[in-house]
Parts: sequence; structure tokens; C-alpha cells
Amino acid sequence: MTSERDKSHRGNAGQFFVAGELCRRGYAAVVTLGNTPNTDILCSNRAGTRFAHIQVKTFDPKKGTCSVGLKAERVFGPNFFWVLAGVPENGSTESFRYFIVPSAVMAENVAAKHQRWLATPGKGGAAHKDNPVRAVSIPPFSRAYFWSVEGFEGRWDLIDTAMAGDPPIETVSPLLEVV
Repeated sequence: MTSERDKSHRGNAGQFFVAGELCRRGYAAVVTLGNTPNTDILCSNRAGTRFAHIQVKTFDPKKGTCSVGLKAERVFGPNFFWVLAGVPENGSTESFRYFIVPSAVMAENVAAKHQRWLATPGKGGAAHKDNPVRAVSIPPFSRAYFWSVEGFEGRWDLIDTAMAGDPPIETVSPLLEVV
């Protein structure tokens, strides 16, 4: 199997594992199969009155980084979350790992680290050239120019809080009194 195929399979698996975990926690979660821009999973409460958009990025738990891309610098809204899914290889004894990060937190930190990297001279004092590569460090690993998602492992409570927000304002027509 080629590494590209392995990467594709791991990415697909990550989306389904995250959707399964959300369902296990009492939510309705559907994988969009690429049909919704910037959203891999649409998640709602059982009543269908609260929604969250989930962007999944899958990584190998043996490695110290997860690629998130340029769009990680964009704030998509308060009910948009990145879930970084550490999916072990088949037959591995390693555990699955999930890092749940609100979009605003991801955007602020990834952008700041990238700007810091751009401002720091590279080899021989040459300036770094901007590029679309963005990644985060996965604990316990640390990379100087990547933001660490430490503190976000298993933070499903962040999605719970967003899903438990104030109920939407309902527009109800007054009942007509029958005479």
C-alpha cells in the first residue's frame, strides 16, 4: 500500500471515528463526505436545535505534528471546532487521541506562530518564504515554530458547552381563538 493511500485511509477513518465518538456522547453526527466546504462532520443535538461544524485532521500518534493547513488561521465562528484525531495503525496497541480546539483558538495561535517563524531568520540568516504549510505540535512533542495543542486533549466539553448555549428564539404564531 502506498503512503498516499495510507494517508487517505487514515483521514477517512479519522472522520468516522470522530463522528462515532460524537454519537457515543449523545449527538447526531454525519460525515459530509466532502460535500460541505470546511466541514467534515455536521453535529447536532438530538432535538436538532443546536449545531456544530467539525473539521477533522488525522495524524499518526507516533509523530509529533499534525498538518492543519492555511485555513487553520481562519475563524469560522463559535460553533466551529477542529478535532485532531490520532488514529493508530491497524494492530497497534496505541490509544486513539483526540484534541478538540475551537476555531478562534486555533486561528489565533497558528497565525501567531507562523508570523513568528516568518520573522525569524532561517539558515544562513536568509528570510523564510511564506507558504501554505501550517501544523501544530502534538504533546508530548514540541516544535519551535508550531503551536502546541497541549491542554486540548479529550476536551469534548468544549463542544458540549457550545451545544448547550441559549436556545434559539422561536417564532410562534399566536393561536387564533375559535368562537
